[in-house]
Amino acid sequence: MLKLAILETDILSGDLATRYQGYGVMFQQLFARAGVPLESGIFSVISGVYPPNPDAYDALLITGSKADAFSDEPWVVTLREYVRQRYQAGSTLLGICFGHQLLAEALGGKVGRSAKGWGVGLHHYHWQAAANGQFALIASHRDQVLRLPAGAEVLASSDFCPIAAFRLGTRIMAFQGHPEFTVDYARQLLQQRREDIGTERCQQALASFDGTDDGLLIACTLADFIATAKGVV
Repeated sequence: MLKLAILETDILSGDLATRYQGYGVMFQQLFARAGVPLESGIFSVISGVYPPNPDAYDALLITGSKADAFSDEPWVVTLREYVRQRYQAGSTLLGICFGHQLLAEALGGKVGRSAKGWGVGLHHYHWQAAANGQFALIASHRDQVLRLPAGAEVLASSDFCPIAAFRLGTRIMAFQGHPEFTVDYARQLLQQRREDIGTERCQQALASFDGTDDGLLIACTLADFIATAKGVV
């Protein structure tokens, strides 16, 4: 059974916290729905809590956050340094949304505000290595990876987000979209951010939720990546 440390980089507030608990729990629920057998621990790195023995885990996963991966907030600076240390130590690292961006930023890439503004709703991405292959994930971001770290390769892209997923060697994999989000949660988050995003883009995002997302597929992709890095497949 795989062991995963979930590094939680946000704290939900109000009704969102009551209904959904947090991003760590969302990932636990996602892997359970996908039928992935793993043990996981949740560590609130935004509050300064890190795994006491990270080598006991097969991988570390960095969640989404409202924070900027390039910011000078002390906890973000600490997390970037932690990522560099764990990469040098040989850990397998996964990132989703903010985590995707933070891995890129920490390892020599560049992240910034997108000139295209907010990306919200169900987005479709094309796998680079599969002819006509695509997948869909719920998106909620206005920052993007603008340049990859040296040696990294783009796994998936879209017109809106050219670097929608990337891999660095056999130990780093990251996605901009949210496999862990449910449509219900995404709707609630849109309402919370409506003023920043704008009414028209929010309406377009809400309409997109009639489509089907591939969160379970990406959960299995991440699990397979961990297993391969561990050497069990």
